[in-house]
Amino acid sequence: QVQFVESGGGLVLPGGSLRLSCEVSGVIFSIYTMGWYRQAPGKQRELVASISRYGSTNYADSVKGRFTISRDNAEKTVYLQVSSLKPEDTALYYCNRAGPGAFASWGQGTQVTVSS
Repeated sequence: QVQFVESGGGLVLPGGSLRLSCEVSGVIFSIYTMGWYRQAPGKQRELVASISRYGSTNYADSVKGRFTISRDNAEKTVYLQVSSLKPEDTALYYCNRAGPGAFASWGQGTQVTVSS
């Protein structure tokens, strides 16, 4: 059974940075395109970044140039460097397989709060 353990969130000032981590177990991590999602209160969960098994990346327009996704297949971990944070980036951040093939099981997420 797949499991996701997200960490690294916190409270930061606008313009600040964080590095989010997601440890994955229970699946052959290296073959999947992985993604970071976020869900703000009252909004739907959205995919903000994805990285293929070969390292190709894609980003939502709202985070392009500010967020960087990476992965370590040996450690079965996917990372999200979030920089130049804005209040509208405040959300619970999750990782999962990117796109419609996302696993039904989700982790607890890691909270990012951007506030002065």
